[in-house]
Amino acid sequence: MPSTREIRRRIRSVRNTSQITKAMEMVSAVKMRKAQEAVSASRPYSEKMADLVAGLARMTARSDEVDPLLVQRPVNRIGLIVITGDRGLCGALNTNIIRRAARFILDQSVPVQVMAIGRKGRDWLLRHGSELIAEVSGLPERPSLIQVSPITTLAIDGYRDGRFDRVDVVYSRFVSTTRQEPTIQQILPVVPQAQETHHVLDYIFEPDPATVLSRLLPRYVEVEVYQAVLETAASEHSARMLAMHNATQNAREVVRELTLTYNKARQAGITKEILEIAAGAEALRAS
Repeated sequence: MPSTREIRRRIRSVRNTSQITKAMEMVSAVKMRKAQEAVSASRPYSEKMADLVAGLARMTARSDEVDPLLVQRPVNRIGLIVITGDRGLCGALNTNIIRRAARFILDQSVPVQVMAIGRKGRDWLLRHGSELIAEVSGLPERPSLIQVSPITTLAIDGYRDGRFDRVDVVYSRFVSTTRQEPTIQQILPVVPQAQETHHVLDYIFEPDPATVLSRLLPRYVEVEVYQAVLETAASEHSARMLAMHNATQNAREVVRELTLTYNKARQAGITKEILEIAAGAEALRAS
């Protein structure tokens, strides 16, 4: 059994660790609320833009000229955007995203070029020899659309130039504080969502629907990627808050167990000293 001094040192160490994890939990809780507000605020915009793109695509379906971002062609090369966090200590969040991306790459029979947003995904891709062509990292807690646009621009230009025949994005969809789902979504070519007849509205467009659609499609792709970044950020802060909460609870449990061990060791030491004193007194009486 370790000495009481060693146990006391261990208790102090675990208590200090629990204070750190508790502080990180509180910080992550504040960041999580802000990230959730950002996701909740951007989702209606993203959904409304998807409805508008679907309506325009329906109106221009019979047109002779089709926007290049809507054209589906045989897939000979795929572009993949992998969105992860820059830091760890968030449970299995980054691991799940990376595992989903790795499974997607292995399942393809054609080359896959990867664009990474976040250090964790970038580092894993570099270690495992993936064809990484671009990366963005060091984003602030609430990134702006402009900070994400370099990757989106590369994907759009690559699809227009024929370097990619399809572009997908892998991210963590924020469902709730305790649930985050690794998700893969195709963003190019743009596949308009099906619209219900009674939800379709007719607008007057200037100069014409095809021109408006061609201007709107790049913006739509940018918004989809930006929404995925916000979803991943909210998922990261939620996962880190839960991980730090569990670490704090585990540290407190360890302190309780160590305290019990310390009390047993201390009681054993006291009992041993009493026995030694009694044995010494008995020896003096016998002599």
